Amino acid sequence: MSNLSNTATANQAIFGQLGSCFLDTANQDITCPSGYAFVAVTCLLDTTFNQLEAVNNDLIFGTDGIADDYDATGNNVNNVNTFPKGITIYGKWDTIDIASGAIIAYYGPA
Repeated sequence: MSNLSNTATANQAIFGQLGSCFLDTANQDITCPSGYAFVAVTCLLDTTFNQLEAVNNDLIFGTDGIADDYDATGNNVNNVNTFPKGITIYGKWDTIDIASGAIIAYYGPA
């Protein structure tokens, strides 16, 4: 499993230089290129997600996994959870589908 232990790669990911994509169309899955994952998602409008699929459901929150701590006692995200405009969430997701809103999703090493 790749990580951001290389300072140059980490800096590129932090500033979005590894790539990003914009999504404002509901019910349209976006996936990462091979070898990448979405590592940050910035909500440009109040946003709800149909799918926020974590690379590892035991460690990253999303629609398919619960993990706000290491004993996985958190809740799944669903399409009634609204993430407010201006917030950036961090994790590692491989598929994103919004129910409403608009986002910029940033790539990082998978």
